[in-house]
Amino acid sequence: MRFVIVTCALLFGGAVAAQQAADAVAPEVSTGAEMGMSGPVEAQDWMIAVANPLAVRAGADVLRDGGTAADAMVAVQAVLGLVEPQSSGLGGGAFLVWYDAGSGALTTLDGRETAPLEATPRLFQDTQGTPLKFFDAVIGGRSVGTPGTPALMAEAHSRWGRKDWASLLEPAITLAQEGFAVSPRLAGLVARDAERLATHPDTAAYFLPGGVPVQQGSLLRNPAYAETLRHLAQDGVEAFYTGEIARDIVTEVRGAAGNPGVLSQTDLAIYKIKERAPVCVPYREHEVCGMGPPSSGALTVGQILGMLNHHDLAVLGPGSPQAWRLIGDASRLAFADRGRYMADSDFVPVPVKGLIADDYLAERAALLSGYRALDSVAPGAPEYDHALNWGDDDAIERPSTSHVSIVDADGNALSLTTTIENAFGSRVMVRGFLLNNELTDFSFRSHRDGVPVANRVEPGKRPRSSMAPTIVMTDGVPRLVIGSPGGSRIIGYVAKTIIAWADWGMDIQSALSYPHAVNRFGTYDLEAGTSAEALQAPLEALGYKTSVRDLNSGLHAIEIGHTLKGAADPRREGIAIGE
Repeated sequence: MRFVIVTCALLFGGAVAAQQAADAVAPEVSTGAEMGMSGPVEAQDWMIAVANPLAVRAGADVLRDGGTAADAMVAVQAVLGLVEPQSSGLGGGAFLVWYDAGSGALTTLDGRETAPLEATPRLFQDTQGTPLKFFDAVIGGRSVGTPGTPALMAEAHSRWGRKDWASLLEPAITLAQEGFAVSPRLAGLVARDAERLATHPDTAAYFLPGGVPVQQGSLLRNPAYAETLRHLAQDGVEAFYTGEIARDIVTEVRGAAGNPGVLSQTDLAIYKIKERAPVCVPYREHEVCGMGPPSSGALTVGQILGMLNHHDLAVLGPGSPQAWRLIGDASRLAFADRGRYMADSDFVPVPVKGLIADDYLAERAALLSGYRALDSVAPGAPEYDHALNWGDDDAIERPSTSHVSIVDADGNALSLTTTIENAFGSRVMVRGFLLNNELTDFSFRSHRDGVPVANRVEPGKRPRSSMAPTIVMTDGVPRLVIGSPGGSRIIGYVAKTIIAWADWGMDIQSALSYPHAVNRFGTYDLEAGTSAEALQAPLEALGYKTSVRDLNSGLHAIEIGHTLKGAADPRREGIAIGE
């Protein structure tokens, strides 16, 4: 078998041997797309693309040894929680999309965090009912929801794994015990967030030893994390949700100085993974499938692409301001619907079928028929089988998160987006891992203009997310496995990459690397340091406000055809490996 690996020359300073690349730690790259990236890596049997070389290697070893994509994901997530703790980990949540090669079935699993049973719709309001400032809500225990990632790892393994559970945690245990080199990205983020990290004693001791941020290249050990994983290896995931680990989580959350939370051991003990119906929307000759509510990812990506299905982007091409007008205003219309209708469908009726119905998307697409930016956008009126009276949401979703794409030798495909929400989550650390701040993905307002907000806080509810793990199907089989971090910009990153691949004929690496231009709420964000800046004047002439800024996605994708083609986002530290 041929061992292949893709890296960014700028990240790793040129071609390196496969083993060196897997061991290497990449420097921070913030300018984005045009970095001389080579084409996608090709392989025959299996492929994995993940945000950190050490995590990729752990997953690749599992796949090389005959493990499934689900097995590899368990090993990858355990390592990511150690080497990329600001983005995901045992204290967070995730969504998983799985294609089963044997049955041809597509399954989506919801490992999103839940609001504690003691939470109320006024959780993020002061005594006068005024919404808190974002970081006043985030830092401490108030923002912590019941973690779902460990349960999702176990559920996926029980359904589709074949390797011994404990063996899949061993790579992370070894790294935690022996130490790993701090990557430039982690070091930079720690330095940037040092003041907030200092608010919790265990967090400060780990990331700011002696009051100094951990340095790039220094060896960082986490024996507490190793011990936590040993408990999970020996006793299964129940060890996380009951017993001493659960007790310690609750103690830290409820005892957080100045901003305690209301998570209880009961919340942990009753947590369950939920299987949801996939959301699939036709685009060109494909079907774009992903996670439904409480994720807004598949619905909003699907709405954008469904509207654009009525316009010929291939003829316009990627350099056309009119192409980006169509993409930008389709996104604005979809985000207007997202703000009003999308939330946890176990608590509010979400018009899923109505939002992606052909006639509704055609009606919304007709709004794009002009030549200038829409003066304003508003939610539409999709077909709805319940009373329809919701207030618009203004929940803040900060970029962080990580994405995993895997195809195994059996042809199973896995797309997983995993997060603790804001970088470093709540900044509360327990037993070697950080706890999420996912509850701040709820609307801080319970009502607007006297009308309830669909995404308001409620006990047991899962906050709306923009995570969009996606599998693009063609004639019933997967063609593309993709997803990204990036807060609410995830939706734009994924949609742009699918358009670049499906409409503009780019290979998957070129599509990932292509400069970002994202419009959610009216202002067009253009990726700094790339050719996207050339769109600024034309888009402003069309009536848009623009903002040139870093757009640090973390797309990881695999194209499935006669061979497997893997791609990693050059804006981050990830790589793709296959054989």
